[in-house]
Amino acid sequence: MLQHAFFNVYTKFKVHFYQEIFQRFQTREANLTTVETFCVETIQALGSPTVNEFATFMRISPPNATYKVNSLVKKGYIRKVQSTEDRREYHLEVTPKYFDYYNISTSYLVEVMGRVAKRFSAEECARLEEMLNVVSRELMPEVKIPDVELRL
Repeated sequence: MLQHAFFNVYTKFKVHFYQEIFQRFQTREANLTTVETFCVETIQALGSPTVNEFATFMRISPPNATYKVNSLVKKGYIRKVQSTEDRREYHLEVTPKYFDYYNISTSYLVEVMGRVAKRFSAEECARLEEMLNVVSRELMPEVKIPDVELRL
């Protein structure tokens, strides 16, 4: 069944990420809490949101969002960049430190997609890409985020 197959792939990506995070906890390299990890990944997915845009998307209060953002700024995973259009407004951007952390999950994704490209024909890969784009853009309207380029 398609639903079961998709769930298995999704779960394996998540569990691999968790394995890598726990391995880093063992060597004391990770310094983000689980909630902070969710927050910084969401900020990255949203592009360059303001604190209010982040709060609205996460369905949390602006003061709660500000607290989480300030913690991530202090730890060096995001920075606030003053808007050139409205000097009162600040946009949140992830830092290179985040991308070092983020590489935990993206490197495995790249590895698996390399295996997909070797296992399937170019036409099958193009069809899979088309189907995933339709799922992302049309069938998941509740999650409004910009398309994100994979960055390693």
